[in-house]
Amino acid sequence: MHRIRILSGHLRPPGSSEHTRDLWRSDCGSAASSSSPEDVVVVHGRRTAVGKAKRGAFKDTTPDELLSAVMTAVLTDVGLSPDKLGDVCVGNVLQPGAGALMARVAHFLSGFPETVPVYTVNRQCSSGLQALFNIAGAIRSGSIDLGLACGVESMSLRSIGEPGDLSSRLTDNDKARDCIVPMGITSENVAEKFGVTREKQDAFALSSQQKAARAQDTGAFEREIVPVSTRFVDPDGTERQVTVDRDDGVRAGTTLAGLGKLRPAFKPDGSTTAGNSSQVSDGAAVVLIGRRSAVEVLGLPVLGVLRASAVVGVPPDLMGIGPAVAIPAALQQAGLTVADIDVFEINEAFASQAVYCVEKLGVPLEKVNPNGGAIALGHPLGCTGARQVVTLLNELRRRGRRFESTDERTNTQRHSFKGFRLGLTKLTS
Repeated sequence: MHRIRILSGHLRPPGSSEHTRDLWRSDCGSAASSSSPEDVVVVHGRRTAVGKAKRGAFKDTTPDELLSAVMTAVLTDVGLSPDKLGDVCVGNVLQPGAGALMARVAHFLSGFPETVPVYTVNRQCSSGLQALFNIAGAIRSGSIDLGLACGVESMSLRSIGEPGDLSSRLTDNDKARDCIVPMGITSENVAEKFGVTREKQDAFALSSQQKAARAQDTGAFEREIVPVSTRFVDPDGTERQVTVDRDDGVRAGTTLAGLGKLRPAFKPDGSTTAGNSSQVSDGAAVVLIGRRSAVEVLGLPVLGVLRASAVVGVPPDLMGIGPAVAIPAALQQAGLTVADIDVFEINEAFASQAVYCVEKLGVPLEKVNPNGGAIALGHPLGCTGARQVVTLLNELRRRGRRFESTDERTNTQRHSFKGFRLGLTKLTS
């Protein structure tokens, strides 16, 4: 009966007041019969543009500055004072201590009072999503009413390198040893084990570039990107101020023939290349979420409701296949099927793992990453999970439909949202 009510709401004339009310009170695809004051709702989200690491627009910008720009913008957009926040969680991978010092500095650069707490989390490429899940958990437990879920990474200033202090016994344990297998090799493992051909990988990469280029050209990213004024040092050492408001990794001129000419990047006889892998990048994203009752009291908009999430481990030497097992788990929690979802956001760490997940789940390609993914936009590790949610909030706002967001690491979480219109508010979805 719940699904019938939702479907009938979609079929009402768009101009009817009853239709507007139904969308405002939508169950967002869950098994529940009505909205609840205890719902965890998404209020707003923004991101920086994504810059190419080492040579892109943010190569000289520290992660605390990136994060601060977006934290400030999100609260300014909705007119919320930072002292209303109960907590701030920041996903980060490469900074020392998961970026705990960096996050606290960004917190003060944003004008937040010291009474608002902040902490960081590192779940590798799912760190930005884990930040969202952590804040949602605090809201559900009653600890806080509102919080910021963030993700940030500067892969220009910090590179993946020394794994840290590890036991010499790790070589005696197959699974432990697999934990230090380079990600490029895990991509090759996925391609070989599941028969994902070079042709499929290149075709997927081309599609990502084409979709991102189309989204960029039509202005689809403009609403979600916060322009950032920052310093940029030219090759000759000249320093200048620039304003960055456009992803600089999108390659609109990509062709299948061009991708086919690229050499394997990780194995001489492999199929993973620079063209069908994600770009190392710099960027930040922030999502504001809260308890529905608190959000409504403050007069804040509601873009969606968090209904389900799942974290599932997979073999470390096949790290990219997480979505293929985590998505069904989250959908089961939400009482939905793959067919019920209109848009899936699956991180494109490598085309091999993305293609495998899409095929394993039986998701039509047109439903996957409609504005491109990490192959075209870039993959700032700690940022990507939050960036995916921001991008999909805006896609959801345009469509008014369900979406799924997921990342690819070994412990992968899924978040199920359903969006709805907000009457005459400026944040219509």
